[in-house]
Amino acid sequence: MSVSRRRFLQGMVATSAASVIGPSLLGMNKAMAAETVGTWKVSGSHWGAFRAHIYGGKLQEIKPLELDKHPTEMLNGIKGILYSPSRVRYPMVRLDWLKKHKYSAATRGNNRFVRVTWDEAIDLFYRELERIQKDYGPWALHAGQTGWRQTGQFHSCGNHMQRVVGMHGNYIKKVGDYSTGAGQTILPYVLGSTEVYAQGTSWSEILENSDNIVLWANDPVKNLQVGWNCETHESFAYLEQLKEKVAKGEINVLSVDPVKNKTQRYLNNDHLYINPQTDVAFMLGVAHTLYTEELYNKDFIKTYCLGFDDFIQYVMGETKDKIEKDPEWAAEICGVSADKIREFARMLVNGRTQMLFGWCIQRQEHGEQPYWMGAVIAAMVGQIGLPGGGISYGHHYSSIGVPSTGFAAPGGFPRNPDEGQKPKWDNNDFNGYSSTIPVARWIDCLLEPGKQIRYNGSKVTLPDYKMMVISGCNPWHHHQDRNKMKKAFKALQTVVTIDFAWTASCRFSDIVLPACTQWERNDIDVYGSYSGRGLIAMQKLVDPLFQSKTDFEIMTEVARRFGRHKEYTRGMDEMEWVRQLYSECRDANKAKFDMPEFDEFWEKGYFDAGTGKPWVRHADFREDPEINPLGTPSGFIEITSRKIDRFGYEHCQGHPMWFEKSERSHGGPGSDKHPYWLQSCHPDKRLHSQMCESEEFRATYAVQGREPIYINPQDAAAKGIQNGDLVRVYNDRGQLLAGAVLTDSYAPGVVRIEEGAWYGPLNEKEGAMDTYGDPNTLTQDIPSSELAQATSANTCLVEFEKFTGSVPPVTSFGGPIEVS
Repeated sequence: MSVSRRRFLQGMVATSAASVIGPSLLGMNKAMAAETVGTWKVSGSHWGAFRAHIYGGKLQEIKPLELDKHPTEMLNGIKGILYSPSRVRYPMVRLDWLKKHKYSAATRGNNRFVRVTWDEAIDLFYRELERIQKDYGPWALHAGQTGWRQTGQFHSCGNHMQRVVGMHGNYIKKVGDYSTGAGQTILPYVLGSTEVYAQGTSWSEILENSDNIVLWANDPVKNLQVGWNCETHESFAYLEQLKEKVAKGEINVLSVDPVKNKTQRYLNNDHLYINPQTDVAFMLGVAHTLYTEELYNKDFIKTYCLGFDDFIQYVMGETKDKIEKDPEWAAEICGVSADKIREFARMLVNGRTQMLFGWCIQRQEHGEQPYWMGAVIAAMVGQIGLPGGGISYGHHYSSIGVPSTGFAAPGGFPRNPDEGQKPKWDNNDFNGYSSTIPVARWIDCLLEPGKQIRYNGSKVTLPDYKMMVISGCNPWHHHQDRNKMKKAFKALQTVVTIDFAWTASCRFSDIVLPACTQWERNDIDVYGSYSGRGLIAMQKLVDPLFQSKTDFEIMTEVARRFGRHKEYTRGMDEMEWVRQLYSECRDANKAKFDMPEFDEFWEKGYFDAGTGKPWVRHADFREDPEINPLGTPSGFIEITSRKIDRFGYEHCQGHPMWFEKSERSHGGPGSDKHPYWLQSCHPDKRLHSQMCESEEFRATYAVQGREPIYINPQDAAAKGIQNGDLVRVYNDRGQLLAGAVLTDSYAPGVVRIEEGAWYGPLNEKEGAMDTYGDPNTLTQDIPSSELAQATSANTCLVEFEKFTGSVPPVTSFGGPIEVS
């Protein structure tokens, strides 16, 4: 960082004073000085809102905002993000790409970069945009990857990047996301909406009316620490009440999961172990019991559903494979005894039952099936639309279930060019390729360009793109099979990444531009994604470090290269945009909320809209399905989908079915060679890969500087592994090092490495050891099915052993190798 002469002299004076007065006298006033000097500012994050103490131009301390009664410990990692050694400090260009000018990709990933000026970097970026549009066309540019970005309505990085690129020319886009790819595709056919991102029945209604709550592969205590916007953590007050009701025996809570998760340990509720990836077989056994014992709600099925007869014929073995799906059949697959399957089915109809599904269960091969089957079970129970009954697919996400106030969120910086504004390269010829691809199939494009795949009732021709632009997104975290990615990236001519941290995506790029963090700029953000609690002022805490710039500044300069910068900014600077977004938000809410003038809001730091009223999902549909139909083709719950059946897909047919996996532990395919199922779920102390670079906070959970692998003590003892040992985890796709944590929360045959661990290969070659513990070094890159083409990360088997070799250094953090 550049340091002004004035600040340098101030530092010299302070140092001299310390040497004269001595540390003991200065220390006496340290606590008091921290409270009386500097300033306190308000800001927000995915981990919650906070007050920040700023002194000497530096962030000194963070305290949760007083509205947040259940703050997460991850607030302690924010300072480590801002001042991380892994910050992208300067514009950087990959050495061999710059030197050879032949777009050589053989050494991509060796992390050798040259520092350039901002003008040089922007010129190179713009030169490549021009070259791609001129020499190829829009089919050769992929700028569709998006991710969790940093919070803030104005500075949303994907909007800025795609607006500029779209003003220049057309490009390949994506559909879907990694979080809920299979679920959000199947559920509109079954329940009429994606469900996964829909507001759910209020927690208060569940607590008051539910007799049974089934947490199905769901860990809300872990996952509700973060939110899409600035998180309020209001759900935790309801979880506290639930804990009390469990202790008093007022509500029966059952976790259906291969592991004892954080929520179960918090609530101290019952646990039903199930073999990984076998939930559909278990649910078919449950459906068989509900049907044969005549426990299912016949009136609900008749009034609100279509296609039950076709489905039940499959369950009874009259169609398809001609196998009766009774509990004995299911028990052989799922590891739950036939008696317990029947007991579970009877429990579902013994009082009011609310089923709460998590997202991990659909990130597997045939991931559409467990969500579809869950909806069928809920329909057979017949409580959909009742308070405390039915099914939800999102109560672990962004405080879904907290009653909404109706507060209208502010808009954001426009993602697309303004209406009537044609791009410089107004070419919409995609050369026979598809202009939009399923998000998880972008690597397949590079390996098999021109291949035609089936997707959600249509056909997609994979484009042969040559350039990729990535902004505030880390595809080298969220995609699977690192060695497959290394091979695929050799087909790219140019990769541009804009980010504040030197992730693996930066390592495998050609041009890297340093964006600043969300705490080095001004913005506003929604407070409470689903609760609509209000608005947070994101006051700039410190000036941008090193040579980082806001995404707004970076993309303005790109637009300037082709004379469209005034159109891009609409003639407004940062604070003018923030004020306008606030003003529009105030106007949208004036009928319901008395929001103050901007200056008053900005000084206070937040606007509190209060709390909302309880609500029951699908209640209107239950009241009158003809006046309030679902969004399915028929308007009813489609147990059998004739539309899907007409697609003719092998792995997703007309009703939910059991499909064997390509890899499955506990006697399934591949378990003879690699017997352990690897669960790579959302992390407990990060947001995906965000905060992994926060050194001091990472040290609170890392083992010998590596990502933990959670192992059952019995499995560890068989391999001579003790708590804290380094472990080599491997399969035919790759290998990694991790640190052993032994715990009986994980059943024999099940291990966990949480996703988001930063990839740190020994070198750029395929097969190189990952030195830190990224589970996607080992996961499969295969589609869920022809319907969703979604990620299948949890269909993964591994082997592991105690590591005894020479321990390599961790290469994940710290930035590039800078070459003169």
